[in-house]
Amino acid sequence: MFSIAIMVCVCVPLALLPAQPAFYEREGFATVGLIWIVTCLFGSLPFWFSGCFASFVDCLFESSSGFTTTGATILPDIEILPQGVQFWRCFTHWLGGMGVLVLATAVLPSLGVQSQYLTRAETPGPMVMKLVPRQAKTSKILYGIYCVMTLLVVALLFGAGLPLYDAVVHAFSIAGTGGFSSKNASFAFYSTPAVDLIVSVFTLLFSLNFGLFYLALRRRFREIGKSEELRFFLTVVALATVLIAWDLDPVYHHGILESLRYAFFHVTSVISTSGFFTEDYAVWPHFSQMILVLLMFCGSCSSSTGGGIKCARVLILLRILRREVRRIAHPRCVEVIKMDGRVVESRTVRATLVFLGCYILILLGAGLIISLDGYSFSVSFSSALAALSNVGPGLELVGPTGNFSVLSPLSKVVMSLCMIIGRLEIFPVLVLFSRAVWRHT
Repeated sequence: MFSIAIMVCVCVPLALLPAQPAFYEREGFATVGLIWIVTCLFGSLPFWFSGCFASFVDCLFESSSGFTTTGATILPDIEILPQGVQFWRCFTHWLGGMGVLVLATAVLPSLGVQSQYLTRAETPGPMVMKLVPRQAKTSKILYGIYCVMTLLVVALLFGAGLPLYDAVVHAFSIAGTGGFSSKNASFAFYSTPAVDLIVSVFTLLFSLNFGLFYLALRRRFREIGKSEELRFFLTVVALATVLIAWDLDPVYHHGILESLRYAFFHVTSVISTSGFFTEDYAVWPHFSQMILVLLMFCGSCSSSTGGGIKCARVLILLRILRREVRRIAHPRCVEVIKMDGRVVESRTVRATLVFLGCYILILLGAGLIISLDGYSFSVSFSSALAALSNVGPGLELVGPTGNFSVLSPLSKVVMSLCMIIGRLEIFPVLVLFSRAVWRHT
């Protein structure tokens, strides 16, 4: 199964290698979009050869969900899968979390490729943080931090009582902030406060900008404290946890601590776009469900393994609104947008507004196509949102205890494309539809 897939994945790219690769911004964006689409196609081959899936569309859906760290599944029973297939499902989360091409940028410079254009197109967030002058060294630092944190999660989960295999596959999913699990009930199967706390804390850590971990290693704690995106992210997590715990307290009748436990787990799971669950939040009070939907939109921090719009963009949008309101009151005032004490370039502000506009249009368009299946608005809209924000579960039939097998092949293909668009933050996929990109110059 895996040997055949490996042979296909090696032979086809070798036949397509260009004689003299030349990468600039246009080529970088187009290449990133193509590579991710091809990666999801090749990644579906082990699923197809395993014989565990009904159609290749289902394999493509599962592969796209894995590499984009979405965590949505079409499988009603995960535990019947062979361990090799389960391992590959979760390992795709780990590969896609930091980015397929971030890993490759340690090798590409030796081939004469200018990797900064690839990294710029693949790295999530409105601004790309470069830790050191050389992009290859930055990639090595990021993956070094990524590997150490993953091993730490494995050790902690194993120490908390999980079998070694379960600890490894779940660590892959936690590190990539994906939602795949080797158990149908996800982390509700273990149902221990220690495991819940480990998962919550580390999904939160993997949702932070990885540049902050580099600053921590260099003991530059003042710069970490100046991060406005970090403060905004932690404030949103704390506020959402308190509000949901307050709303759930009359439901569980076990006291506020039990409500805080469930609220914190699911807030960190949703805002990190991990999609793990210990409770079916699709049956929670509507107020709690609405908060979780808003967290799906918001998402994690820039340059993290999480999805969503990103907190940096939300902050920039709020400051644009504040500036426009002040201009109405004081037409002659001149105010610039700042983040962390530095002026945000007008190009970044414009790109943020364009991104948000495209995000809403794609979300509505995908939801419209999925609605052709005849399910409720909550199912159609939450399916599109879960795919585009790389969250995983939606609401009702496609909630935490459900799956996406009920959708038509067309809806699954649309969701697969939305997962890739959401992971690459729209533009690397949209440029593939531009004639100017394919025109030889």
